[in-house]
Amino acid sequence: MTPTELKHLRPSEIDPAPKYLQIARKMSELISSKAWPADHGLPSERQLVELLDVSRVTARRALKVVSEKGLVVRKPGSGTYIAPHLEQPLSRLSSFSEELRLRGLASSSTWLQRDIAVANAQELVSLGLSPGARVTRLKRLRRADESPMAIEYSRLPEVLVPNPTAIDQSLYSYLDHAGTPVVRALQKLTAVNATADQAQLLEIAKGTALIYVTRVGYSMEGRAIELTDSYCRADVYEFVAELTRASSVSAASAEPR
Repeated sequence: MTPTELKHLRPSEIDPAPKYLQIARKMSELISSKAWPADHGLPSERQLVELLDVSRVTARRALKVVSEKGLVVRKPGSGTYIAPHLEQPLSRLSSFSEELRLRGLASSSTWLQRDIAVANAQELVSLGLSPGARVTRLKRLRRADESPMAIEYSRLPEVLVPNPTAIDQSLYSYLDHAGTPVVRALQKLTAVNATADQAQLLEIAKGTALIYVTRVGYSMEGRAIELTDSYCRADVYEFVAELTRASSVSAASAEPR
């Protein structure tokens, strides 16, 4: 980050907003516009003080505002960097790992649960299983370039994943190689607030808004084989859908004359 780039952050004397908010707003705009891409180093307090001619308190408060908005991630011993931002099209069925790979980001997971148990009522209904059937349960914290992005909880019929520890990074890659790919899915998106446990895992404040995604994935035979609940950080995760509408010109030409 060059001194010239940093000077664009200089607060205005005629702007009534506090200087630290002006700086934080300009930083946020650069991040949102992707002028500063993911993993780009954020200026330090010292750089802001020297190049913007502001006090250390102002610089510290500006960096704190950006950090609290979830736009950056701190790497101990290295510095502060722009947090990854994942835009996932709703028209394409792909795994978390695949989406990150397309964007040049590294995916990683921390396993929270990998076991097999008798299916509960929700799992029986969603996966079309018989009473007493067993399911494999996989719960993990998903990261992009070491930044926590989502908590993902998947359940599948035991016959498809008889050994939960065999799953490495991508569940979909495992199913593809096993010859039982997920080829279609139905998703439902709602908004929820982070619980204390979720907030701790995702490194956000308790009560922060999350995007809650419930997905049922289907095999080539049309059988439900995956039930996944995901709690995604709303500040770094976006779901995008392209909508089309029949042309008014075409509609008008089709009318009887």
